Amino acid sequence: MFGYYFNLALRSFRRNKVLTALMVLAIALGIGASMTTLTVFYILSGDPIPEKSAQLFYPQMDPQSMDGYTAGEEPEEQLTRYDAQELLRQKRGDRQAMMTGGSVGIEPERDGLNPFYADARYTTADFFPMFATPFLYGNGWSQTEDDKHDRVAVIAKPLNDKLFGGANSVGKTVRMNGNEFRIVGVMDDWRPTPRFFDMNSDRYGELEQVFLPFTVSRDLDMDRNGSMNCWDDHRDEDDEEGSTGVNSPCVWIQYWVELSTPAKVEAYKQYLVNYSDQQRASERFKRPTNTRLRNVMEWLDYNKVVPGDVRLQTWLAFGFLMVCLLNTVGLLLAKFLRRSGEIGVRRALGASRRDIFVQCLIEAGTVGLAGGVLGLGLALLGLWAVRQQPASYAELAHLNPTMLLMTFVLAVVASLLAGLLPAWRAMQVAPAIQLKSQ
Repeated sequence: MFGYYFNLALRSFRRNKVLTALMVLAIALGIGASMTTLTVFYILSGDPIPEKSAQLFYPQMDPQSMDGYTAGEEPEEQLTRYDAQELLRQKRGDRQAMMTGGSVGIEPERDGLNPFYADARYTTADFFPMFATPFLYGNGWSQTEDDKHDRVAVIAKPLNDKLFGGANSVGKTVRMNGNEFRIVGVMDDWRPTPRFFDMNSDRYGELEQVFLPFTVSRDLDMDRNGSMNCWDDHRDEDDEEGSTGVNSPCVWIQYWVELSTPAKVEAYKQYLVNYSDQQRASERFKRPTNTRLRNVMEWLDYNKVVPGDVRLQTWLAFGFLMVCLLNTVGLLLAKFLRRSGEIGVRRALGASRRDIFVQCLIEAGTVGLAGGVLGLGLALLGLWAVRQQPASYAELAHLNPTMLLMTFVLAVVASLLAGLLPAWRAMQVAPAIQLKSQ
């Protein structure tokens, strides 16, 4: 029966071309606007590392002085260098890594290339296995190289292409900030969205091109970037290493820990409490113990990674879709009731109310399918317009297979919902009255 009703729907479209075109256009406009904003929202709010997001945690504690203290407020979002290094030394997680962002000056040996700056990440050995980073050549460095302050580096694929023409560069050296670094790995294309491991930099920008041991970055006093919060009237001259020194009262380090079981998570939470209590007892920490331990998705939610304007645009687009559906309800109602005579004849020939209802719903669904095809084109056009914006997430706005399927599902479901009232009214048509009027 479905094929028969579908054929009837196509015939009806040909008889009422203008009315059908208006319904298809109404649904297409709503679907196009909704899928454009929904796709952007989906990309920005997705899980950046789904295979491990429930096992990766971001610890927080509050090392500040009592100045400006407010009970119940959130602790600092980063750690001091002292605390990060102490947590790293005690190794209470399956893996752990401390890190910060920076930049390095690269002096290429390749002819035709002038010196340039590249974004860098200073981190520790567990960064690579903990975040499951893919490698094109080689791999990350080891804990031994961290401890020995070896001048090793992992570079990203685009930088390897630029410096070495895409060849295997493992074992070769690259000169950065006037020092030679031995390349131990070339990272393959990897761009977690958002860049969850550092919420203080561009959350949707491109990944750093160079990864260096944190210890070496401090040995060479390399430039760093990102937020830093200091207290106690701290001045750089208070510490021989400045604000990035081990004993500086400044938070600027991101720290992640991998915990594979719920029991380990609970144990680590208690460990953070105990550690804070110990630091308060030694008078390093002045405030009452205040710790947090959030996994990846909880951390993203806490940081409200989806821009407010994207959320607003999504709600507005779905509001526009509702308006389009209300217009479609009116058009379907007018179309079905204009065929009251035809419906009355079908009822007189034995068609049940259920048959009429199903026939009308299939016709509405067919309208939605056509609207989905046109809406897909409008969504692609809308995403192209998004990619022209200066926002860092704009270039990520592409329709993936999931959202492609969602386009047609939403179009058909929306049209079926719009067709419920018109189909119900159509099945109420009394055949006797229609036959008398013929």
